[in-house]
Order: sequence, then structure tokens, then C-alpha cells
Amino acid sequence: MSWSTLLLFIPACFALNMAFGPNNLLSLTYGLQEGVRVAVMASSGRLVAFAIMIALTALGVGAVLAASEMAFTVLKWLGAAYLVWIGIKILRGSASIDTPSASAGERPLKALAMQEFWTAIGNPKAILIFTAFLPQFIEPGSYWLGFAIVGAIFLVFEVVSVFLYATLGHRLNRLSRNRNVFGWLNRLSGLTMIGFGVALLLTRRPG
Repeated sequence: MSWSTLLLFIPACFALNMAFGPNNLLSLTYGLQEGVRVAVMASSGRLVAFAIMIALTALGVGAVLAASEMAFTVLKWLGAAYLVWIGIKILRGSASIDTPSASAGERPLKALAMQEFWTAIGNPKAILIFTAFLPQFIEPGSYWLGFAIVGAIFLVFEVVSVFLYATLGHRLNRLSRNRNVFGWLNRLSGLTMIGFGVALLLTRRPG
């Protein structure tokens, strides 16, 4: 990959990583509830999902999935249902909050990482983005090396994005020592996640 291509890819990639979506909402929520360290560690589930999607895109499977109306629809319904379910869980948890400093031990890190994984893997828009975005920066003469480089950069920037959103959530936690304010922030997170689920359900596969 040439330096000119790399300099074009880096800002476009970082903007994509920072886009506010279901997984970044999870980082914000985990930062609010559990702290930055837990949020960053939980993002390992998301990184695994995205690594799988990048590999599928490199192998050409991503294009096949993107072109299949049935696969897109099934994945869309499953992903939307999962996002709504997570949103409801957040809302139910908000109703029982006694203090804004809930212990991370109450929710195993593995469970948080799995939420990150299934939220990412169940979003058909992600595979469409990888299929449409990444190949633009791949030079035919170094196909596999190019995919390895852009994939690695994407995952590194994803960790940066997680850290920034989790830090924002942690700052909101410190500003919301009032129990009612903390509860309302959690409710807002839950409602937003449900909104993402509904929006995903209304998404149509590009023709």
C-alpha cells in the first residue's frame, strides 16, 4: 500500500470508527456503568466480530452476503431483535439502580464481551460497509498484504474509539452522582439502543 493511499485511508477509517452506532453506544454505557477499563476489555468481543467480517470480505464472502436478499433480511431481523432486547435489559437495569457506582463484578466481563460480539456480528450494515469501503484502498498487486494492513488499522482505531466513548461515559458518571440523573442516563442509553434496533429493521439492502 502506497503512502498516498494510506494517508487517504486513515482519516476516512477513523471517521467510520467514531460514527455513533450500537457498539459505540455499548462502550458509552459500559463506561458509564462499569468504568473505562471494563469497557475497553469488553470490546474484545466486537474486535473478534469485526476481524471475522474483514476476513470474510477479503475472501469475497462479504460480497456474496451483501448481494443475498434473504441473508441480509434474516441477519437484519436477528440483529434488530437483539438490539431491542439489549435496550430492554438496560432499561430494566436502570429501574433497579440504587447507586451510580454499580460494581462491575455484578456483570461478568465475558457477558459484556459477548454482548459486544453479537451486537457487531448481527448488524448486516457492518458487512456492507466493509465490502464497500475496504476494497477501495486495496492495490491489486498486494491484495492480501493490503487487506491485512487496512484491517489492522481499522481494529486499532476501533480500540481508540472504544476508549474515547468509554471515557465520555465515565465522565458522565462523575457528573451524575445524583441517583436520579444516573438512572435517566441509563434509560436514555436503553431507549437509544431500541431506536437502533428499529432503525436496523427499517434498513433496506442497497440495490
